[in-house]
Amino acid sequence: MAESSAEAYPDFSGSADSWRGSVPEASATDLENLLGTGVGAAQEQLERNGGFLPFALVVENDGEVRLVAVTPADAAEGTDADFDADSMISDLHELLRQHREDFRAVAVVCDITLLEEDSDAIHVAAEHRDGSLFAAVLPYAANPATHELEFGQLSADTNEPAVWVD
Repeated sequence: MAESSAEAYPDFSGSADSWRGSVPEASATDLENLLGTGVGAAQEQLERNGGFLPFALVVENDGEVRLVAVTPADAAEGTDADFDADSMISDLHELLRQHREDFRAVAVVCDITLLEEDSDAIHVAAEHRDGSLFAAVLPYAANPATHELEFGQLSADTNEPAVWVD
């Protein structure tokens, strides 16, 4: 992870009217842990490999954080893609739903395109079994002069529950 990336994490611990003030302390801690771990792992993969496949992180009932991944299915015929990210995300959600009794919180991390900004971004969508939700987006782009990745500002995003949905 780049040295400057840690400074990009916003402080979600602000006043009572902030996001963190609206959820239980333990839930906020779990979700922030997943967010930081997810962004860090995605940045590392981007810098090392130039991309990453969707993956999930879970906080198990004992507090341990684990990475969860699925094998990509073949891309649809006639496409240039090597894998179907949407299918992988659906498979991750299904796997997480099947084992949700083992988890306190989960997050799905994927690479997205921000159409309005014409930029790629890391997207982390986290949810807690108590119903707390949080998602964030971290834009990135290659600097044409240095060919190094540069990361923008981490910002909150909307999120719908996908694991604890019934």
